[in-house]
Amino acid sequence: MANDFREKQQKSYTLMRRVYDFAMALLILGMAVVMLFAEQLRIEQLSGIDNMFRYLFGGICVLYGGFRLYRGFKSDY
Repeated sequence: MANDFREKQQKSYTLMRRVYDFAMALLILGMAVVMLFAEQLRIEQLSGIDNMFRYLFGGICVLYGGFRLYRGFKSDY
């Protein structure tokens, strides 16, 4: 009986973590797209920022977003 509860609790936790990882990956990868393509998207608030900073921050967002996406697919918690 207690073992079933523990299994259900573990499945619930794993599902919650997967959803969280996918949501964060989408958010961070979306931020990377915005930062990298600010000039093409005509976002004036970001176009005024130094290009080196925008590309560096966008690259970091791509790497971290990819890691979160990988972790969501792997789901080894």
